[in-house]
Amino acid sequence: MTSLLNWHSEGQGPDLVLIHGWGMNTGVWQDVIPQLSQHYCVHWCDLPGYGDNAAIVAPSLTDIVNVLLAQAPTHAVWLGWSLGGIIASQVALTAPQRVTQLITVASSPCFMSRTDWTGIQPRVLANFQTQLVTDFTLTIERFLVLQALGSQTAKEDIRQLKAAVLSRPQPQLAALTLGLELLENIDLRQSLTALSQPWLRVYGRLDALVPIKTESQLSVLYPQSQRYVFANASHAPFISHLDEFITVIKTFID
Repeated sequence: MTSLLNWHSEGQGPDLVLIHGWGMNTGVWQDVIPQLSQHYCVHWCDLPGYGDNAAIVAPSLTDIVNVLLAQAPTHAVWLGWSLGGIIASQVALTAPQRVTQLITVASSPCFMSRTDWTGIQPRVLANFQTQLVTDFTLTIERFLVLQALGSQTAKEDIRQLKAAVLSRPQPQLAALTLGLELLENIDLRQSLTALSQPWLRVYGRLDALVPIKTESQLSVLYPQSQRYVFANASHAPFISHLDEFITVIKTFID
């Protein structure tokens, strides 16, 4: 079993790494890469246990970060979507000299709802965990619906996300289970107060997974960071509002 990830790169210019979210794969970037690669050298890979890298085992967040850093560019902007935002943030904390700028999209340093925090209700993740064992396809389809909920282009968003998921081998159950555990347990709120790199937080106002109330809480916690809210987007603004998304990312990096 190889320990090396199958990476892809396209374009020239400053290095930019893209990290996908839970249950997905790099197919979600199919419309993003052609545009960003006109300005940057874009690097992307399926996470350990997903898609083309389904055979690679990384049983913890630390392991995922170490596997990514082993082959990632020496200095790069890191962009993470949803759970990928947690991973990119941990990369920035683990190897700050390797991350020039951080971009988190529809993500939160703490996804789970807590007494002092707005987030995903515990029963939602618990249901996903139970359903995974019995019907992977149905679980992913329900998750896709939740991601697009509220978006004006919900049907098309779901179609594109589903096509992306099915375009590559199914993820391993262990990787999906770990992802749900990370969404439930990881809390980087205090750790990220020490982040020194320029940081852009991107949100969809209609997002059902990362409530917009989270954005205002994080703006207080990280006054040094920048933020952008897509007024009519849900959990995947890079699909529903592609051109606007590219402009936002390019403006921040440049």
